Amino acid sequence: MQTNPPETRNDMSTRDSILGLLSDEEVARVSTAEGAAHLVDGDEYLDLERLDQGVLKAMAQAQATPMGQVLPRKSVTSGTWTKVLGHLGRPAAH
Repeated sequence: MQTNPPETRNDMSTRDSILGLLSDEEVARVSTAEGAAHLVDGDEYLDLERLDQGVLKAMAQAQATPMGQVLPRKSVTSGTWTKVLGHLGRPAAH
């Protein structure tokens, strides 16, 4: 069984600052998404526990990512998604 390294203060700060970019409506949509069983095949998301992996795509046959730790792209506006990626130092794909 693989264990994850302990989360650093910087990781928590980055995650918190990313969540701070979301509007109240987007926060509500992300919270609603947390109640879903899984992402749909092909959905793009950020794993908030592993931001160094960048944007990921859900795959039906892959191990399910716990919904409480993801930021699905479809839960935020394109403007917010671009801000989030900019905050991570990654360009937005078009």
